[in-house]
Amino acid sequence: MKPPLRDQAWLQIAVGLSTSMPGELQYQRLVESICNVLPCDAVALLKLQEGELSPVATYGLAPELIGQRFRPAEHPRLQRILSMREPVRFPDDAGLPDPFDGWLAIDTERNADVHACMGCSLYVDQQLVGVLTLDALTPGAFDQIDDMTIAAFAALAAATLRNVALIRALERSTEQQRALARELVQEAQRREGELIGRSPELQKLREEIRLVAATDLAVLITGETGTGKELVARTLHAQSRRHDQVLVHINCAALPESIAESELFGHIKGAFTGATQDRAGKFELADGGTLFLDEIGELPLALQAKLLRALQQGEIQRVGSDRLLRVNVRLIAATNRDLAQEVAAGRFRADLYHRLKVYPLAVPALREHKGDIDLLCGYFLDQARSKLGLQQIGLHPLALARLQAYDWPGNVRELEHLLLRASLKAAREASDRPLIRAQQLDLPDEPPPTIAANLQHTRPDTLPETSLRDAVDAFQRQLICQVLEAHHGNWSATARALELDRANLNRLAKRLGLQS
Repeated sequence: MKPPLRDQAWLQIAVGLSTSMPGELQYQRLVESICNVLPCDAVALLKLQEGELSPVATYGLAPELIGQRFRPAEHPRLQRILSMREPVRFPDDAGLPDPFDGWLAIDTERNADVHACMGCSLYVDQQLVGVLTLDALTPGAFDQIDDMTIAAFAALAAATLRNVALIRALERSTEQQRALARELVQEAQRREGELIGRSPELQKLREEIRLVAATDLAVLITGETGTGKELVARTLHAQSRRHDQVLVHINCAALPESIAESELFGHIKGAFTGATQDRAGKFELADGGTLFLDEIGELPLALQAKLLRALQQGEIQRVGSDRLLRVNVRLIAATNRDLAQEVAAGRFRADLYHRLKVYPLAVPALREHKGDIDLLCGYFLDQARSKLGLQQIGLHPLALARLQAYDWPGNVRELEHLLLRASLKAAREASDRPLIRAQQLDLPDEPPPTIAANLQHTRPDTLPETSLRDAVDAFQRQLICQVLEAHHGNWSATARALELDRANLNRLAKRLGLQS
């Protein structure tokens, strides 16, 4: 047997609430369902926004009404409905103008007045969100309708408003997350170009990144502080199949042990003091993307076992919860520690170490690829020029030679910061065309070696793997720079100290790139 028309209407509204159909369609089905079971000529669902009522769906009213805005203070009937929690009926002789007089669709002349009117305010969680109104041309049309029926339809209308608002909020949140992911991806792609260098060491590193990026293997990036391990991780993610997903970065060294588990795996409300609501951890946030655990060697031992389980089984458990969550995360870890030594000392789990070290990437120290210093200087000076608002900034050949001779214990990061400081000093002395000179570099002073001292330390077993011409040029360049610096940039005194004719020294300096 076919259910009564009213039950069909309620069923139709309930189905609309349980589906993901567009909000406008849900609103329209709601008002149409009400009109199908109640003796009214028009129904309007209005949403309260910033003190105004805006129609979101109407039935039986002129279509252009959707574009109208109703200020309750200008419409006594709407004001009355908003002020009451129960349904409000207006007698035929109420003497109050109806906001929809002249708006009925069946009245093509737009001059008919409404004779029967009732409405109900809509609340969601004790918050007033809108109004549902019913109108009819027939006087007394609603006399036989009980308040409970109207209240039930009003509750469904309020639920529809809430449902659509929640869906739209989720859509906005999802879009924000996608925008954030796109921004992170674009940032990673921009930063990918910052892996500066043409040395064999850097070329090998780039090739290894390209090789492992195409897989989902766990990667352990090792290297001294300041070598650019984070940059390698971002470049790896940008070249991976997950490049359009988020890269979540967490610094394990900055994690207090008391909250480290919550940061990684999340927690539920009430799990510990201060856990006032459920919170997703970094593994959940990185689901489908990449999780970068920087300074993994600093992770507490107690947490390493749980991390191992997450990596092996792809399952995590929020603090305070019994439920297991499946996550699909590609892991990249980085450390400046020797994890093999940490394992031997009992400070790092051997099983976790081997699980992380599926594909190790070693980032070379700057002293191992000094041939890239000139490129790095050009890149960092351009950044310094932009930060300081300069048109250009140069580097004196003697300053470059001094940089190339330094051992760089702080690696690329130390070079970057040193050049920024030197740029500031040079700009202070010559704001139009600043030039960084050797004396403006914050490098430790070294006494200039004699020719005999240099020759003494050049033994066959320490010769570089290069051609004789290149080795001689490098030796001459370093020696000239050191002697020139010892004589405070005086070329004549330098020529006398090297027992060379001044003109010959100038020609040699130009060939070696020490003079323009």
